[in-house]
Amino acid sequence: MAGPNVDGLPSQIAEKAITDFDPPKKPKKNKYAMACAILASMTSVLLGYDFGVMSGAAIFIKKQFKLSDVKMEILVGTLSIYCLVGSAAAGLTSDWIGRRYTIVVAGVIFFVGALLMGLATNYAFLMVGRFVAGVGVGYALLIAPVYTAELSPASIRGFLTSFPEVFINGGILLGYVSNYAFSKLPDHLGWRFMLGIGAIPSVFMTLVVLAMPESPRWLVMQGRLGDAKQVLDKTSDTPEEAQLRLMDIKEAAGIPEDCNDDIVKVQKKSHGEGVWRELFLHPTPTVRHILICGVGIHFFQQASGIDAVVLYSPRIFEKAGITSSNDLLLTTIAVGSVKTMFILVATFLLDKVGRRPLLLSSVGGMILSLLALGMGLSVIDHSTKKLNWAVGLCITSVMAYVATFSIGMGPITWVYSSEIFPLRLRAQGTSAGVAVNRVVSGVISTTFLSLYKAISIGGAFFLFAAIATVAWLFFFICYPETQGRTLEDMEVLFGHFIKWRQVLKEQKKQENKTTSGNNGQIQLGTKG
Repeated sequence: MAGPNVDGLPSQIAEKAITDFDPPKKPKKNKYAMACAILASMTSVLLGYDFGVMSGAAIFIKKQFKLSDVKMEILVGTLSIYCLVGSAAAGLTSDWIGRRYTIVVAGVIFFVGALLMGLATNYAFLMVGRFVAGVGVGYALLIAPVYTAELSPASIRGFLTSFPEVFINGGILLGYVSNYAFSKLPDHLGWRFMLGIGAIPSVFMTLVVLAMPESPRWLVMQGRLGDAKQVLDKTSDTPEEAQLRLMDIKEAAGIPEDCNDDIVKVQKKSHGEGVWRELFLHPTPTVRHILICGVGIHFFQQASGIDAVVLYSPRIFEKAGITSSNDLLLTTIAVGSVKTMFILVATFLLDKVGRRPLLLSSVGGMILSLLALGMGLSVIDHSTKKLNWAVGLCITSVMAYVATFSIGMGPITWVYSSEIFPLRLRAQGTSAGVAVNRVVSGVISTTFLSLYKAISIGGAFFLFAAIATVAWLFFFICYPETQGRTLEDMEVLFGHFIKWRQVLKEQKKQENKTTSGNNGQIQLGTKG
């Protein structure tokens, strides 16, 4: 038996360090995974910058080329349509050459597009540059969330996969600041600098990608198990987690669990063979549910009007009663600042509060903001004098709308769509979601001016509020919580969710039968 030490404590306790008695600490965030996610997500700056800068540049482009509202709608909105080409190609490219080099492709294409727009001498030349930039943005939109989701440990996947939306918002804010800064130049030069300077982020992004590792899931699909293990060791919270992640990915890729070779032969499915058939023609009930959720959230993100607010915020504020170009551009900077600030808040809440509560709260706030904005604009539209309270309501509503969008609907769209598809379907499934996102964005962007002329600007936002209400119901019914689940767990999770809903339906049927039976007995008893 050990005797007491000089301090009167048993020797077994004295030998222990002070830290042995500390309460258990939460694991630290994986800094390597975080750095990789930041570098990959920088591609999203391209979309944000282009959207933000075009809202201000359009004012000066319209003056120089004397364009009609219809031509302006096409110029501003068709970037989203052009993104379809990039996002569709990126699904195949990322499976062919890897996630990392697809980011390089995105940067190079956008660089060329930004230069063409900045040097444009007429409307047709400008549209060519817009097309090329749109293809680059489409590549960036697909690859950033896919790469980040595949690299991230489950403990902070929500935090990291929200980064693309953070950088989109940062890009929008940079675009607004660029508008204000270059608006001091002569009109024929200012918009060229606004658009052309967008080439700089793409150069930086293309260079820093060399410091990033390849996605471990893509490496396993290529049979490079040794390389995948090295990446997983660096991007997991513990060695045990790295081993479990590797086992899960091997199982999903059809590689035997006991295979420990550094390089193995894998039956190649990385170029999309059979994937589209499994997604659209013969999906299982679970895959169908995942596809509906992955595509549906992209549809409602755009159909609820976010691009109309971002792209046409100067026009909205002009209708609200702000007429000075300088004041309009300053107000859009305020919108961008609020949007960026709240997306930063969302990144820290995603892995604490969960996806589902944030999403439902966010859409609820968007509905109220859109109703208030529609009411304020309708009052101003029907008034013969300036109403300061209505102007204040419109500005406040726009700020509230972008804040509530950014705290949930904005980032969770990319988090959900990048994490719920099974490994074999992830690139093409995410590509389908992005394609829907861009089509709806393009429709909203290219028709907003015509829409508000047809049903009034207030009516347009009442319409967006109605769509957001349908979105809230859709999310409430269809979306399970994915917080803390591994990517390989998702198919099982959605399968259980379907079974749970079927059980609830059966219970409800039984309750209805019991109730109707009791009612029949009561009626018979009454007649007797």
